[in-house]
Order: sequence, then C-alpha cells, then structure tokens
Amino acid sequence: MPKVKAVNHVAVVVDDMDKSLSFWRDALGIGLHELRDVPAEKSQVAFLPLAGSEIELVRPTSDDSGIAKYLAKRGPGMHHICVEVDDIEGMLAQLKSKGIRLINEDPRLAADGKKYAFVHPESAGGVLVELYQV
Repeated sequence: MPKVKAVNHVAVVVDDMDKSLSFWRDALGIGLHELRDVPAEKSQVAFLPLAGSEIELVRPTSDDSGIAKYLAKRGPGMHHICVEVDDIEGMLAQLKSKGIRLINEDPRLAADGKKYAFVHPESAGGVLVELYQV
C-alpha cells in the first residue's frame, strides 16, 4: 500500500514576486534557495527551504496559465499543499479506487525528474493537494 511520507512544500500564489520575497526572505529571514522559471507551468517559482520542507512562491508568467486564472479568481494566497509519497502511481490508483477526483490521472514529470500529480480540491475539503514522488 502506498504511503505519504512527509509534507514537501506549501505553495503560495503571488502577483508580485519582489514584494512577496521582501516578506518571506527579508522580514522572516527564510533564505532564498532558487528563483526558477517553469515554462511548462507558465510560472516563476521561488524556493525558500525550511527544515524538511519549503515554501514555494508561485507567480504566473502568462495570462492563460492555470496559476493566472487562479490568481484572477481568488487573489494571492495559499495555493496548495504538497505531500511526498513513496509510490505515486500506486497512490493515484488507490485514490481513484476510493472515488477521489484527480486532476492528473497519470503522474507528470517535472524538469528536475520528480513525478507529481494533483488531487482535485473537491475531494480534499477544498484544499488542492499535490503528490510528489522524489
């Protein structure tokens, strides 16, 4: 049976990366590990590591991206929580067998080689959940 191992990150949608970094990095003192463009998701992501997890600030780079649509509808704020799993294909199959609505029925491959998929918030109490296999 596949298992959840840990919280990998919490993602926050932002409309102004510099302003957001001035809070998370400068005011709170969380070091910025990397600022990366993610063309596949039409976004820019700032990675701010914490012990065992990280905060990800996500800014849309295109008006037609999912992040841009989310931002336009809901404004800046919490976007999703990501949990690490030991077997993403097994976890997706398990969730599907329990009637859980998935956004991605098959895992996607990130630029860094991690497999990921999203669970629809409708099945998770209003929370968008990302599954990661690292």
